[in-house]
Amino acid sequence: MTQTADRPANWMDAHWMPFTGNRQFKANPRLLTGAAGAYYRTDDGRQIFDGLSGLWCTGLGHGRQEIVEAISRQARELDYSPAFQFGHPLSFELANRIVEKMPAGLNRVFFTGSGSESADTALKMARAYWRAKGQAGKTRLIGRAKGYHGVNFGGISVGGMVGNRKTFGQGIEADHLPHTQPPNGSFFKGMPPQDGPMGAALADDLLQLIALHDASNIAAVIVEPFSGSAGVVIPPVGYLQRLREICTAHNILLIFDEVITGFGRAGAWTGAEAFGVTPDILTAAKQITNGVQPLGVVVAKQEIHDTFMAQGGPDYMLEFPHGYTYSAHPVACAAGLASLDLLEREHALQRVKELAPMFETAVHGLKGAKHVADIRNFGLAAGITVTPLPGEPAKRPFDIAMAMYAKGFYVRYGGDTIQMAPPFISTPAEIDSLVSALGDCFDATL
Repeated sequence: MTQTADRPANWMDAHWMPFTGNRQFKANPRLLTGAAGAYYRTDDGRQIFDGLSGLWCTGLGHGRQEIVEAISRQARELDYSPAFQFGHPLSFELANRIVEKMPAGLNRVFFTGSGSESADTALKMARAYWRAKGQAGKTRLIGRAKGYHGVNFGGISVGGMVGNRKTFGQGIEADHLPHTQPPNGSFFKGMPPQDGPMGAALADDLLQLIALHDASNIAAVIVEPFSGSAGVVIPPVGYLQRLREICTAHNILLIFDEVITGFGRAGAWTGAEAFGVTPDILTAAKQITNGVQPLGVVVAKQEIHDTFMAQGGPDYMLEFPHGYTYSAHPVACAAGLASLDLLEREHALQRVKELAPMFETAVHGLKGAKHVADIRNFGLAAGITVTPLPGEPAKRPFDIAMAMYAKGFYVRYGGDTIQMAPPFISTPAEIDSLVSALGDCFDATL
């Protein structure tokens, strides 16, 4: 690292970075100092194409003046208000705007500060709901292998990514469905077919868990409509519908974690809309503010909300003793409203639908490239499984991502995958350049 007069040799030591190889990074830092449109600017003045939309969250591009002005105005007018026992107008306005984008029946919005907080809130809400219904034994939670539901204890417990679980030991009681990722070499475009070993029948594994635990002990099933962090794992045709049928038949809540799929990435306002399945509870974050401010939501069916309201007792008592200091933060709500305005005004969802087919064609054009074991895609999201070095499955993805950065492109490496989620504002030429550079980096990697 080149030091400047105001940066001593130990300047980076104080910051313990998240989800980062701190030793490698601090020896070879990658510092981003600015951003505009679909590009970052580095501390050495290079332009980097944002091939993951930040962390799946800046689909509208960076530096959007409409959002900057909205949060500036709000900070001047009301920079913070108490999240408990008091409200402010923007939270109610944003809640109503969000409900307009939800599938019918999902119409009660609980605000959090992140996707991780939203996941844990949804799990607590599910357990508390059954207690309020007089079925306190319904506590077990079911997630899915390769699932990602944030990094709090509830989320990593129902999540199914071993790297996020093994370091921390026993979490809360949870069980897991099998994942739906097809074998390497499948190269399915979009949703895998309904039939076959990785088809919709995988949802019937839920029946085995119901037989093991009994539905009287199961509170909820939580899944992502499609995963991002596990490497873009797409549900087979009919799978989510079958999960919905089983949960309904056995009186189990179905939760969709839409932190990545919500607000445009799937070419619809929600993954629930894109796949035609309505859960009982839906979580979202990331794109809701275009990544400019931390904000998450949990959207529940009215019957769930009304069950809490109907518990009786004095009306000043708490119906749901849960929340965060920054729930419905006024500046975050201003960012959310401005982001929704832009998504609507710029027809961003239609833009995703128009770009998705050419993005699919481009990424599947890497089939046959060196080290490419499989490719999966939906909307403006794609995951590529990388053939591993013996004993080091994460090494090649890291090397490829670093080579891409050197070429001027940011993609995500995670586990044995490379992940891409270009901004909604990307041009076809930018997507072609991104994928072409990725192919070159695959070919150049040992």
